[in-house]
Amino acid sequence: MIPKGKLIAIGGAEDKGTDPENGGANRNNLNFFELGILKRIVEESGGPEARIEIITTASMIPYEVGNNYLDAFGKTGSTNLGLMHIRNREDAMDPDYLERMQKADAVLFSGGNQMRLSTIFGGTSLLKCIHEKYRNEDFLVAGTSAGAMAMSKTMIYEGNATRAHFKGEVKITTGLGFMDHVIFDSHFEKRGRFNRLAQAVACNPSCIGIGLGEDTGMLVTRGNEMEAIGSGLVIIIDGHQIRHTNIADIPEGNPISIENLVVHFCEHGNGFSVNERAFHMKLRGEILEKA
Repeated sequence: MIPKGKLIAIGGAEDKGTDPENGGANRNNLNFFELGILKRIVEESGGPEARIEIITTASMIPYEVGNNYLDAFGKTGSTNLGLMHIRNREDAMDPDYLERMQKADAVLFSGGNQMRLSTIFGGTSLLKCIHEKYRNEDFLVAGTSAGAMAMSKTMIYEGNATRAHFKGEVKITTGLGFMDHVIFDSHFEKRGRFNRLAQAVACNPSCIGIGLGEDTGMLVTRGNEMEAIGSGLVIIIDGHQIRHTNIADIPEGNPISIENLVVHFCEHGNGFSVNERAFHMKLRGEILEKA
């Protein structure tokens, strides 16, 4: 079934919570990503009057993060906003949150720790509601940083970038499942995460790896067509044509080898079709040239 809704996965511009690599809460860098992406979220949600619910579950500093989002969205003229400070599974099963989500035009998952999203929302009526709206309505699901990483069915939840070329250093689990056959990674260039996404793809070669730079995102329509938005770079890692990898045969802690990994660099306006594994030169949805 082709979903009627849209996804926007954003590489983030700040932690807004606990960093799974370094630990601790980062309160020193709460600047929101650039207004260009915010405006695109509002536009794809239906305009300034659209109801956008912001879920701060991934963050360990939800009230600071929530207020920061309200201020940032306010600069775009969007004021029909709600904050969902869902902290545990009991909160996620609150019927008031479910009723609010049923009336929403969009939902945005904040950054922080993606494991909090998968463990708190997995199997809940609230997540089922979001899935149903995404499949059947003109509904937007957006996520930044950890919120973006949790959007796919296959999710990286841990992996120190400096050791990601060793087998076993990249940990994978099940995410929120809005998109199959992809793996999202965030803060991709700044934190040097190419190796960890490459290992994740080598372990799951049916998946396309999507490395999202900061202030950069991917808009996904029809569950398949992706368009790069924002000011930075999206790196696509395709493992379908891998001819050799040693990852199944070596002991944990040994360096991995991969032959014939395909990589694409996407700037603003470039696109990629997941099912066809095809790179596109395009501008705001109109394909100009197919590579």
